Amino acid sequence: MNIAVVGLGYVGTVTGACLAESGHTVVGVDVNPVKIGQLNEGISPVTEIRLDEMVRSNVDAGRLRATNDIAAAVADADVVLVCVGTPSGRNGDVHLQDVQKVVAEIGRALARLDDWRLVLITSTVPPGTVADDIIPLLELNSGKRWPEGFGVAFSPEFLREGTAVADFLSPPKSVVGADDDRSFETARSVYATFADDVTRTSIAVAEMVKFSDNAWHALKVAFANEIGRVADAHGVDSHAVMAIFKSDTRLNISTTYLTPGFAFGGSCLPKDLRTLTYRARSNGASVPVLESILPSNVAHLDLAIDKITSIGAKKVALLGLAFKNGTDDLRESPALELAERLLGKGYTVTIHDEHVNLSRLIGANREYVLNVLPHVAEHLSGDYRAVIADADVIVVTQNNPTYASAVADARPDQTVLDLSGVARQGQGADNYIGLTW
Repeated sequence: MNIAVVGLGYVGTVTGACLAESGHTVVGVDVNPVKIGQLNEGISPVTEIRLDEMVRSNVDAGRLRATNDIAAAVADADVVLVCVGTPSGRNGDVHLQDVQKVVAEIGRALARLDDWRLVLITSTVPPGTVADDIIPLLELNSGKRWPEGFGVAFSPEFLREGTAVADFLSPPKSVVGADDDRSFETARSVYATFADDVTRTSIAVAEMVKFSDNAWHALKVAFANEIGRVADAHGVDSHAVMAIFKSDTRLNISTTYLTPGFAFGGSCLPKDLRTLTYRARSNGASVPVLESILPSNVAHLDLAIDKITSIGAKKVALLGLAFKNGTDDLRESPALELAERLLGKGYTVTIHDEHVNLSRLIGANREYVLNVLPHVAEHLSGDYRAVIADADVIVVTQNNPTYASAVADARPDQTVLDLSGVARQGQGADNYIGLTW
């Protein structure tokens, strides 16, 4: 199939590369000339494990390219995937303007075409958005009627940054929301290589599934961290508690996210929680548990600050800046906020993150870090040994194997504060402190 992928962020780039890898002919569409230039040179505009090689090989094979001409891309495509970001607005609701703008452009492109196209939405949008906004915009700008003139389906993505390629190629589940048969069958054929069993549901249910998943994932992180705080306050090993809790796979479901560690962040969980709770309030629904998750996450970050402050030293090595290991995404990273707050308190902070290269950050990711910590380049170093050598306190924020030996690498006069649990083999050493263990 010929597929246009609109939006070359984390989701769009991974989606385009994986679809090209499966044999589809893919053109990525973006307004950012840097992203377009990089992809056409065989360079991934985002950092993901296995992605650079996949982009390069498929560009070389002629199955993957990028353009800023959305009309031409739609004209050449059988399916148009919308992978545009949906960030939070100031009031907590989701910001849909970028999606609406792209959908209107797709509609105008459809107006020039005689044959049918499927518009497949993967951007995370609240329930009702496709019915109330996207389909009317497509009809208005194309002069066609859905579903006769064009198809629409919604397929939530379940990609985790750092493992996104593996997640796409072997998804935990595949869901397509479609209210007509032709749209569903066309969407299913897009994913046929990766998923034998595609769950069909309504568009509205599919929209809600992504919010349910992300709210649950965020809740699991917050739950484990709150158990960690209570256990620690009673002198109980929180990791031992949660190891037993997680062993019950019959009632306690899966083990993913259920280990006490650092606060969650990234471009999905905080944003989708804000949207979900805003929409709940707007519709008179009481969701006290959901509304407590973000404050609990902030409390966990506050605890990390308090632990550092209690040590009494002012020179800090921060190991890990992105919100998790394996990605360079700094959006809503708790480590980034930790650095900003420590600097505001007069600490000297030097940072190492093997996946963060400021010269490669573009788009929303770059804008975010420059807003939160404009002079971040002054604090970043690519030399792990040099970063820890000059510090009094070594703070480990990520579950990165490189940092597992932090206690062994530290001098006796240095304190290691482990926020992620990756250096727990140092537990018991005089200079090791766990966040809640």
